[in-house]
Parts: sequence; C-alpha cells; structure tokens
Amino acid sequence: MPEGDTLFRAAAVLHKALSGKSITGWRSPLPGFVDAKLDGLGITRVEAQGKNLLIHFDDGRAIRTHLRMTGSWHLYRAGERWQRPERQANLVLEAGELVAVCFNAPVVELLRPGGVERHPQLRALGPDLLKDDFDPDEARRRLRARGDQTIGEALMTQAALAGIGNVYKSEVLFLMKTSPFSKVDALSDAAIDALVAKAGELMRQNLDGKPRTTRHALTGGRYWVYGRSGMPCHRCHTLIEMRRQGLAGRSTYFCPVCQRAT
Repeated sequence: MPEGDTLFRAAAVLHKALSGKSITGWRSPLPGFVDAKLDGLGITRVEAQGKNLLIHFDDGRAIRTHLRMTGSWHLYRAGERWQRPERQANLVLEAGELVAVCFNAPVVELLRPGGVERHPQLRALGPDLLKDDFDPDEARRRLRARGDQTIGEALMTQAALAGIGNVYKSEVLFLMKTSPFSKVDALSDAAIDALVAKAGELMRQNLDGKPRTTRHALTGGRYWVYGRSGMPCHRCHTLIEMRRQGLAGRSTYFCPVCQRAT
C-alpha cells in the first residue's frame, strides 16, 4: 500500500500540473459519477491527507481517492500513450493538454461541498506527519490512547498517526531499537516522541521522487529490515524475521536481537 510520502509526492505533482486549470473533459465508469457535471470546473488545489488524495474544485466539491494496494495516479500529455489500458481507469480528468488518470483505485468518490470536512474517515485521521501543522503532542496523546495495543499495530493506525505503512513502521522500530510487540503502555513518552520524530524524518527524506530508502549505503539494499526476512541483520547479523500483526495481519519485519523486548 502506498504510504504517506508516496501520496504527498503524487499530490504535489498533480497540484503543480493542475492547480488553476479547468476541467475540459472527463469520464468515469463509476456509478458515483453519473451526472457529475465536472466540465468547466476550476481545480483549486490537490493535497494529501494521510493516505488519501484530494482534488478540490471551485464549486466546493472534491474528489477523494484512496489507492490501497492497487491504485495509482498518472499524468500524461494529451495524445501520449498510457502505461496501462483504459479499462483499468477509474477516473480520467482532462485539463487542456494534460490528462490525469486514476488507475485501479478501490476508493474514488465525489464529495459534495463541505464533504471533506464532514467525511467520517477524513475527520478521524490522526496528525499527518508531512503536514506543516503536524502536532507531535497530539500524536503522542492518540498513541497513548491505544496503550493496550502493540506499538507495531498502533503506528499503523491512521486515526492515531496518519501516513505510516508497513515499510516505515518496520524501519523506524528497527532504527529506534524497539520491539514491534511491546505494548504502547510499556514505552515512555520520550520513546514515543522519538519514534514519531524518526518516522517524520525518514518520510521527509523520501520526498525527492527517487526510490524510497532508509539506508544510505553503497551495498546491502535500501532498507534495514523491511522485506529482508531470512537475511542477516545489517547490525548484528542475526536473521531478520517477519510476523503478522493485528486483525489485518499486516507484515512486520524485525531483528529479534537488536529489537529484543525489555
């Protein structure tokens, strides 16, 4: 699933390309867009909220997409060949010479004026690590409220902290030498603050559009533990393990020695 940095970059690219332009054509096979009447609408801004991407129009409406595991936004010049077949397109927005296409997204919905502010999932989001107004105190409070959860599950809960997925969860916990199976209640405020700060630091370092990395090394790959089950830890050479966590069974990679629970 795309994580917060991916959505932030996608929103930034679409905002730079489309903001201030008007819709000159559009199409969608989705029932929620029947009689949508988007022609002529001005695009005021494109933004990310956690793992959601929002396109705002000058009549107060907005399009919300959540890409989950399969979706992506592409930007093309008019007449340029698409990288995917049109049958996979959920939504096509034309703005003069530019064409924005949303492929294979499980969630694509048109919100009425005021719908962003009222949307239950958007309202429930915790502080977004990549927003200028990110509030670390509120992030700590929301994580603390999930004290009986493991920290590996809590960091993935978007209502506590928006934007973190499997990659950053695993990498941050490794770098801070924290067991993903420790309960939130077992961690000090300082430890929670450090985890949150490191997550924001890593995500901000990956906003340049280059392949995501949490290791800056010439050899050994881009990640410390993520996707490295059965391979030696870069620090202690113990074999990295992977376990499923939570009801959703999300994958967590960790070093059983460097991240031994205390």
